[in-house]
Amino acid sequence: MYRVRVRSVPPVVLALRRFPNPRLTGIGAGLFASLTMFVLACVDRLLFDSSELVYGLLFLPVSALTALWVRPADLVTAPISVPIAFAVGVFPISGGSEGFGGQVMGLVTALAVHAGWLYGGTLVAGVIATVRKVRLMRARRRYVLAQGRGAAGEHPPRAAASASAASSDSKPVRAGAGSAGTAGAAARRPQRP
Repeated sequence: MYRVRVRSVPPVVLALRRFPNPRLTGIGAGLFASLTMFVLACVDRLLFDSSELVYGLLFLPVSALTALWVRPADLVTAPISVPIAFAVGVFPISGGSEGFGGQVMGLVTALAVHAGWLYGGTLVAGVIATVRKVRLMRARRRYVLAQGRGAAGEHPPRAAASASAASSDSKPVRAGAGSAGTAGAAARRPQRP
């Protein structure tokens, strides 16, 4: 009789599984980060009088969520869109003077002053995206190895199949012409769907 082992899942993992897990495109992740940072900067200006510390602390989890929620095909966009979102969000708290030139100077000054938070959030997004990419590559490699082991007994090796096809007919034949063409097609490995 077989005994089934049931592994208990830690409560922290169960709690994390209840969180939403959207898969955003690269543009969607950039829009999410930009809009979130702009709204948080407006809230920071209203409630905390444009505090750099509050804005920087709020930027870090937004960076992490952006890197976690971007879909696997667009992982490279997370560390790129996060600094853009920081620049979009810092505009309400930059505190520039009147006029276009004063606003631009306030924005440039705010970006220079908050560079530590900017680099920190970009680093968080880059590390999370890199870890996710490495995990995806390892899972893909395990899948390919498992497919190779499962198919090893079913199909003849390529060298043996090509050698048997070459020895059966010495003269070249056009593909699909006669029985030699069908024998060559049967010797080829079927492709995965």
